Amino acid sequence: MHALEVVDAAGLALAYAKADYAVRLDGDSLPLRVGEPAPDLEAYWPAQRYAFITAWNPASQPRPDEANAQADALLVALLDEAGAPRLPAWAAADDGAWREPGWLVADLDTGALDRLAVEFGQAGVLAWERGAPVRLRMLLPRPAAPASPGPDAHTDWLE
Repeated sequence: MHALEVVDAAGLALAYAKADYAVRLDGDSLPLRVGEPAPDLEAYWPAQRYAFITAWNPASQPRPDEANAQADALLVALLDEAGAPRLPAWAAADDGAWREPGWLVADLDTGALDRLAVEFGQAGVLAWERGAPVRLRMLLPRPAAPASPGPDAHTDWLE
């Protein structure tokens, strides 16, 4: 388990909410955006719940590719053990300065998603129910002063 120390939780939530997310499905890249529904994905890959999770760069601190690949392999093994279907996905900064791979997972229990995110040192994941807008789940205490403009309308703070 990684100790997560974040200085600017509000700024991190804003960056995650503004990031570009996509999933690879049958050779196509389907975009995901916090605050927007994902009808194309849901039509082609039906499930009740969806989530995006990565094991790369815990606490948003860059790590060597080898360490990230080892963490990703462990995450894949745990997702497979949980019987959670997954598709390759990624997240990227809206300015293109950062990109990391992850997984879009179907029908993983929210508690299990949160435990995996904490185990891999992630400050946030995406999670939503079929037909609802994509939501950001921050695994940090809600900051006293949200970022402006804040992503709070589509962000859940879990501590």
